[in-house]
Amino acid sequence: MEKRERDVQTAAPMLFPIEPEQFWQMLRVLVREEVNQLDRQPVRSPAYDTPGLTYKPLFKIGEVCQLFQVTKPTIYDWIKHGKLKPYKIRSRVYFLWNDIQELLQPGQQLKQ
Repeated sequence: MEKRERDVQTAAPMLFPIEPEQFWQMLRVLVREEVNQLDRQPVRSPAYDTPGLTYKPLFKIGEVCQLFQVTKPTIYDWIKHGKLKPYKIRSRVYFLWNDIQELLQPGQQLKQ
């Protein structure tokens, strides 16, 4: 009885007027074209809505970690020792650009 069931092919309704392999090949070509278009576009820096603002005023802890190439526990130690002051907005912690610049260049005064 099992042999008969294997021999019987059920016909599935065709949703597309093309073969499945041809459909997938066309889809792959479309995806490649889109990816190539994205690669050609220049990377834009984020635009800030405030006119005249030339720097990012607030940084998240992850961004500060990437900037200094340190881990989050190091940032928490800096906060504990007073090297960096956190600013809490709602439930998130941010750091001021000016404070980060002071850590990057401790001997220089900032001009704005």
